[in-house]
Amino acid sequence: MALKERVGTVVSDKMDKTVVVAVENRFPHSIYQKTVSRTTRYKVHDETNSCKVGDRVRITETRPLSRTKRWQVAEVIATTGAAKATGAN
Repeated sequence: MALKERVGTVVSDKMDKTVVVAVENRFPHSIYQKTVSRTTRYKVHDETNSCKVGDRVRITETRPLSRTKRWQVAEVIATTGAAKATGAN
């Protein structure tokens, strides 16, 4: 059986060794044929804590790692160029 792969954007990196990745799926509506986009959020294992918010990543299916984690980061496709603002003046 082939492993499933998805490409998405990291939306949260607050957990240790875990990131939340939003994957957008676009498809035509069954009756009206308008393009509908549905976003699914996956909890993804990030062993090195290298992913940051805004990064584009490829994720692959894996064995259950916790109650909600069934995916792991395969590669970071693109990183965000802007660093997070610290808010200091």
